[in-house]
Amino acid sequence: MPLQRGEVQGYNFNRMAVEFTMVNQGKVVPCSISTAAMDDLEGRRDVKSDQRIDQFMRLREIIEERASRKFFEEQAQADRPVVLRSNDFSSTKRLLRHMSALPPKADIRRRERHVCFVP
Repeated sequence: MPLQRGEVQGYNFNRMAVEFTMVNQGKVVPCSISTAAMDDLEGRRDVKSDQRIDQFMRLREIIEERASRKFFEEQAQADRPVVLRSNDFSSTKRLLRHMSALPPKADIRRRERHVCFVP
């Protein structure tokens, strides 16, 4: 069973990370995500420190899903925090980049009508 949503603790300016918690079988698991990872996910670099919690909230589903997966993949212990960095999202970033590069459905259909196969 995946980790359950916990609370957003806040932005730690010194660590340049947003801290949050997840819950595993009633035990709180401390987590954090670097601002670089969030910037990479959003494809932005212009987020100010007072906007970091809003940024986290926009990306919360993706972040929490990855924190849960990392916790179980690494057989993490409840007393060790789950720290997410940019490299933890490499497959997610590729997928998001691919999705944003796809043309609208109407364009795909229009092109499909003009495709010809050459033996």
